[in-house]
Order: sequence, then structure tokens, then C-alpha cells
Amino acid sequence: MAKVVRVLAVLLPLLPAALMTPATAQPAPLPWTGSWETAPSGTAAPLPGAAFRNVVHLSVGGTAVRVRLSNRLGTRPLRLGAVTVALRRAAGPDALPGSLRTATFHGAPEVTVPPGADAVSDTVPLPVPPAADLLVTVYTPDDSGPATYHRTALQTSYLAPVGAGRAADEDGTAYALTTSHWYYVTGVDVRGPAAGSVVAFGDSLTDGNGSTPDTNRRWPDRLAQRLRGHRLGVLNAGISGNRLLRDGTGPSALARLDADALDRAGVRALVVFEGINDIKGTPQAHDPAAYADAYRTLVARAHARGIPVVGVTLTPYGGYPAWTPAGEDVRLRVNAFIRTGGAFDAVADADAAVRDPADPTRIRPAYDPGDHLHFNDAGMSAVADTVSDALARTRHSVAVFPHLSEPITTSKTTG
Repeated sequence: MAKVVRVLAVLLPLLPAALMTPATAQPAPLPWTGSWETAPSGTAAPLPGAAFRNVVHLSVGGTAVRVRLSNRLGTRPLRLGAVTVALRRAAGPDALPGSLRTATFHGAPEVTVPPGADAVSDTVPLPVPPAADLLVTVYTPDDSGPATYHRTALQTSYLAPVGAGRAADEDGTAYALTTSHWYYVTGVDVRGPAAGSVVAFGDSLTDGNGSTPDTNRRWPDRLAQRLRGHRLGVLNAGISGNRLLRDGTGPSALARLDADALDRAGVRALVVFEGINDIKGTPQAHDPAAYADAYRTLVARAHARGIPVVGVTLTPYGGYPAWTPAGEDVRLRVNAFIRTGGAFDAVADADAAVRDPADPTRIRPAYDPGDHLHFNDAGMSAVADTVSDALARTRHSVAVFPHLSEPITTSKTTG
């Protein structure tokens, strides 16, 4: 025993100090929060050998990012030969010098995504401020079949037809072609102090049709401006042509709820603004009870995840070619359920906010871009104000937004 004690007396001073120091708890990493989203809406022809430089506008910032790439609507394995992220330098396809980073997947710079699946990158250490434009560049070396994309981006992105080696270009000279679609990229999460995100779930009215392209004036963008001071991100899961009850453009709301809303990072609330395409589309859905059942199902699935739901009333479309008196009757009856049926945790009465007092079947002329269905920039602001007010009234708001230093305000959007 004396010999053992002498050996320990010699060895202990030689051990690293870290081994001699009592263990202390390490701080938990900051959580991931969704900062930007688009929902897959269809497919386009592949462009083998091209690099797509997607421009996306973040809502909240953080110290690192990760990106989601989708082959959800593809039919063959999708090989991504390179993916990079960078802050955008002003307008155009140029990256801010020093900000370009390579995204990896389980440590590898390439990944093959099976059909019907998504891939999420490893953590990319890139600090990003709120409201930043991020460039997500995707190089596809092969013909991987139909490309999953979002058709109505209302944002100019860029394309290098000969994309080998171009994903890492800070200079955007090679990106000589433009596109109005987002290819493959469907989400950006940030790691940082954000309090969570709100998902805007709907059709073209949420997707932004009628607003000014390249200005981020969709109502979810306006809502993001309102919530930025509360460290809440906003995710736009709108698909132009989407329907509540059946597949249309993209899977139905019921079919895509998990992938496009509930499974996203840091979701604290869901805003549902969908149903007008079921009323005016082909075939038309004229049973208000079917809408009520669908809304209750959406809410129940969200509540199972602890996520409250704001219901948005369906807005007028009088003057639009598909308007009919029968459809108007369905809209009013569906709105009566949204307002008084008790399914939702709060109601955003967009119908009341945008309808023309002189003709409630129509949108106010000041909000109408001319097609009598969608909203111009002013109309988008009015909807955002209504949704923001509803979030402030959500009966679960204290539990859902525990990190807020003050209540959600109800001042109106400007700009």
C-alpha cells in the first residue's frame, strides 16, 4: 500500500489541470428557430450542371444557420454536388466578401437526397442579422429528374448554366440568368436568441400574389417586421393555388401540415388562411361542414404539438371571374364558423379588414391590385396588422411566447 501511495504522489502533479478540476455543467446550446421558409409547390425540368443561386430574405438573425434542401416532389435520387450560403452584397448575385461558407451534410460537401425526402445541412457558422438577404447556392451536377421548386417566389434569383465550381464564387458574374422560382431550398434555420417562429399557412394570398416583387411586402413579411422586436421569426408556408380539402397546386393543407408547418424549427404559433380555392376552384366545395371538419383537424393536430392556431377569415373575391352567388354564400358561412365556431385560439378577421364597405362582396379598391382576389402592398399590410392583433389576443400567448420581454404590440405596419 505504501508503494501505491508513493506512485500516486508522483503521478498526480503530472495530470492535466482539467482532469483535476471538478466537472461543471456546460451551457446548453442556443436553440434553432426557423427564419425563412417556402413550401414545395411543384416540379420543374432539371438543369444538369447548373448552379442555382437562390435569394431568400430572413426574418430573425443568429450566430449560425442551417439549410433545408428538398427532393420531396422528385421521382429520382437528387445529387447535390455543392451547397453554399452567403450574405448577399446589395442587389444581384454577388456575395458579401468573406461571408461565403460551404454547407456540409454529416461532414461531407455532397449529399444525395432520396425521392420524397428532405436533407438538412450541418451547422454553418455564419452570423446573420435580422432581415438579411441570404444566398443559398445549389449545384446539381447530374440529371436527377424533376426539380422540386417553389413557383411563385416573387423574388429574383440567379442561375449559372455551367455551375461546376461556381457555388463557391463570391463574384456573381457566372450567374448570368435570372429566375422567378426558388429551386430545391425550402428552409433556413438560425441558431441564436430568437424566441421562436410563427408559421403563415395558406394559399396565394399568403404566398404574396399581388404584392410588389423583390420588395418583401407579402403579409408574412410585414408580420415579420412587426414581430422582429419580440425576436419572433415568421415562416411563409403559402402555395399559390393550394386548397384546404384536396390536392391542387401542391398537396392539400391537410396533407402538408406536418412537413410545411408543425415540423419546422421553433414553431410557437400557426396562422391558417386557406379555403378560398376550394370555394372557387374546380370542383367547387360547397359544404361548409367539410371546411369546419378540416379546420378542427388542423387545430387538433397543432394542439397535439402544443401549438396554438389563429384562424383567418376568407376574404372577398367579388369581381373575380370565378365568383358566384353560391360561392359567396359558402364563404360567409365558413367565415361564421371561423369567427364563432370555437375551433381556433384566436381569429384574425381579414374579411372585415379588407372588404369594401360599399360592397362587402369585394375588396376595397385601395387594396385591390386589379384582379379582385389578391392584395396589393397596402392590402398585405392590412392583413398583417390583423394577424398581429390576433396573435396578441391568443389565449395561449403567455405560455407560447414565454421569452417576450413585453406583450406583442398592436401598432400598425409602416412602409
